[in-house]
Amino acid sequence: MKVLVTGCAGFIGMHTAQRLLERGDEVLGLDNLNDYYDVSLKEARLARLQKFGNFRFDRLDIADRAAIRDWWASARPERVVHLAAQAGVRHSLTHPEAYFDANLTGFGHVLEACRHHGVDHLVYASSSSVYGGNARLPFSEHDGVDHPVSLYAATKKANELMAHAYSHLYRLPVTGLRFFTVYGPWGRPDMALFLFTRAMLAGEPIDIFNGGRMVRDFTYIDDIVEGVVRALDKPAQPDPAFDPARPDPATSDAPYRVFNIGNHQPTPLMDYIAALEQALGLEARKNFLPMQPGDVPATFADVSALKAWVDFRPATPVAEGVKRFVAWYRGYYGV
Repeated sequence: MKVLVTGCAGFIGMHTAQRLLERGDEVLGLDNLNDYYDVSLKEARLARLQKFGNFRFDRLDIADRAAIRDWWASARPERVVHLAAQAGVRHSLTHPEAYFDANLTGFGHVLEACRHHGVDHLVYASSSSVYGGNARLPFSEHDGVDHPVSLYAATKKANELMAHAYSHLYRLPVTGLRFFTVYGPWGRPDMALFLFTRAMLAGEPIDIFNGGRMVRDFTYIDDIVEGVVRALDKPAQPDPAFDPARPDPATSDAPYRVFNIGNHQPTPLMDYIAALEQALGLEARKNFLPMQPGDVPATFADVSALKAWVDFRPATPVAEGVKRFVAWYRGYYGV
């Protein structure tokens, strides 16, 4: 297939594009290479993809309507994995405009392009953050997500609504994947594992929020990519059992689906840190802090729907995933 991966220089984007390239797909990559974090890391990821003869990269901003329209008219991807977005809950507290531009305007441009050029299937990144103030665990796609606690989460919820409207109006097959705390080699420098590793190797304390009483459904990148590719290969379909008198948020009478994609094994943050200490052979100096605005104390993904849909089975224990990240980090940074 000819597959567009937006955000291809990002963490999940690079790994997804690489998997598609390795199996023989033609991959078109878009990324604006913004400076939200170290651009050289994005360029290094991109260099890995540019070794493949079936990869084409164009530096474009999805918020640029004219550029996206013109690019799409000539490139004509058959399927799309849309991962380009402004990420980060805390950054959204201080830089909301970036989220309006990338996550709302940019996503709208992608939907319009898919609509006008007959894309077979659009798979897009949502987030576990949409569950917001919902305290019922495990998080289920069948529950409402109408109480976001950050602007980032609100934009991801908006993406799901926008996708449904296009699916309903234009019969565009769309699948939203709610990612749960993705980690692993080539990860994002603003995520906890990266921050903790850097600080510990420098002999600096690590900041631990909510007094360490946090639980996360940490999901290893290889498991995430396996789920993304399986979902891409099975376009969303209308749910024949959908009842408009009792609407299920996860399905529709349109070709629309939303799935959790996580490890289904919630891990206390202190256990995650212990795994890192073991992998590094260092004990962390811990700086305990209060809960941060926009954060939630626990996440836990019910992945039964994705398992039923594409036989998704996360297979990487946290201790093993952390060990692989540390090996990559030491090799990449030479420490």
